[in-house]
Amino acid sequence: MAITAIDSIEPLIVTVAPNGAYKTTEQHPAVPLTPQALAQTAKACLDAGASMLHMHVRRPDGRHWLDAQAYREATAAVRRAVGSELVVQITTEAAKLYEPAAQMAVVREVVPEAVSVGLRELHVPAVSEAELGRFFQWLVGQRVMTQVILYDVADVQDWQDLRRRGVIPEAPWFLLFVLGRYSAGQTSSPLDLLPFVQAHDGDHPWAVCAFGAREHACAMAAAALGGHVRVGFENNVLLRDGQIAPDNAALVAQIAQGAQVLGRELATADQVRARFGRA
Repeated sequence: MAITAIDSIEPLIVTVAPNGAYKTTEQHPAVPLTPQALAQTAKACLDAGASMLHMHVRRPDGRHWLDAQAYREATAAVRRAVGSELVVQITTEAAKLYEPAAQMAVVREVVPEAVSVGLRELHVPAVSEAELGRFFQWLVGQRVMTQVILYDVADVQDWQDLRRRGVIPEAPWFLLFVLGRYSAGQTSSPLDLLPFVQAHDGDHPWAVCAFGAREHACAMAAAALGGHVRVGFENNVLLRDGQIAPDNAALVAQIAQGAQVLGRELATADQVRARFGRA
């Protein structure tokens, strides 16, 4: 891993993931499940330092939903609250409910500003490499800012192999290293980041999200190493001192404070767009 001087590291992209596919208001009353609640959360998190919103939408009964119209309605509500000051990223997460065809179809129908895709959910026997390549080429053609979710070193290696063989075209991809998703009790440690960083070839910027009470420590480790961060109730509801966070904005505010200690500027949404070819 190359060591980069802190003054040459690009501005820190802080993404908030406020709800996820599973969290409910029974687990925390401030989990936003409606477009209006997402809009209010988006504004609070923008004010706290976020530049990107990782957004899930839910059915009326609260279940995870990959639905184009629901995404449009939620995005419109967020835009009314924050204008263009947040990048709005939708998800293709399967959540044990959706197959790859539906995951790719909703992105094509929405044509969002940004999307996150789990590589291991799409690079499966049911999807030919030609089909996978066409989907990623479509993302490039539509200038959809795409974050590729990687859960372990095997995923990193698979991603690099697909790119090396030309299945995945070259583009300004954004990687997300997920810590703790498949560990016992879904807990993570900053040490979990090291294998990802060591395996990373340096070709694309990366961010971290982490499950459990050490989310903040993992995020700060990523920020110190030149990566970016994603925090929020999707993965954790605790502040760094172990207390329950009052809302998602409190988790974002902690990152903003930590970035100041590191001497790292916070990215704006327009800086994020310029970084990934959307400006």
